[in-house]
Amino acid sequence: MSAFTPDLDAYCERIGYIGPRQPDLATLRALHLHHVAAVPFENLDVLLGRRVSLDPAVIADKIILRRRGGYCFEQNTLFREILTALGFRVTPLLARVRWQVPAEVATPLTHTILRVEAEGRPWLVDVGFGAVGTTGPLALDSTEPQATPHEMRRLIPDGDGLVHQVRHGDTWGDVYGFSLTPPPAVDFEVGNWFSCTHPRAHFTNNLVVTRVRGAERLVVFNREFTVRHADGTATRQDIRSPHDLRDLLTREFGFHLSSDARLNIPAAPW
Repeated sequence: MSAFTPDLDAYCERIGYIGPRQPDLATLRALHLHHVAAVPFENLDVLLGRRVSLDPAVIADKIILRRRGGYCFEQNTLFREILTALGFRVTPLLARVRWQVPAEVATPLTHTILRVEAEGRPWLVDVGFGAVGTTGPLALDSTEPQATPHEMRRLIPDGDGLVHQVRHGDTWGDVYGFSLTPPPAVDFEVGNWFSCTHPRAHFTNNLVVTRVRGAERLVVFNREFTVRHADGTATRQDIRSPHDLRDLLTREFGFHLSSDARLNIPAAPW
């Protein structure tokens, strides 16, 4: 992996952040929210047959300079580098996705998250989950419900780790479970490799593009576009053709796919 020093000015311009840069909780919260509002979660490269690199320089070129998005291994790797450059103490961790997965189904370690120290407390930071990702850091030393700029969240004990949950209405749903023990670097490589190459991996079979827009969440899943509103309602529309998809990605997410780009979406072929 190449030596890398992030361009903080370019990153802050990318996410539209003009505030302070000291390593405190207010800065962490502001950067977190600005990031998820500006940088879409997306797996376009996987469906275009491209490998996803964990090299921070490659990720920065993609997200900052080419103004693309990425999935968790890309986004949280970049955010780790940014926070470290600002003086935060950051530890990357791995998680098992539980969102909309039956309780009896085991899932692999294919989601990366960050533990960040700020103002004497440890925080869960994650700018790369997608449709139900948190929009603010969560205190890792509390099991009480925690407010974020969007949904209520909580972290509950589970064996030797924690489960991150989100509240929709009166119901709490599991998002992912994780251990606070830092994994070796090879585990991140394996999790990323599985996510972008395995024939049964979620991202090799489905198109997923999401971002936050104010109080709303915009979600493309295969051939459906959903806007989830703050009051819990949602509006949905079918994406009828590759041309419509390209127009949607440009209009709502700022991506410009070439007319000859061919997304291979096994779960929803055109």
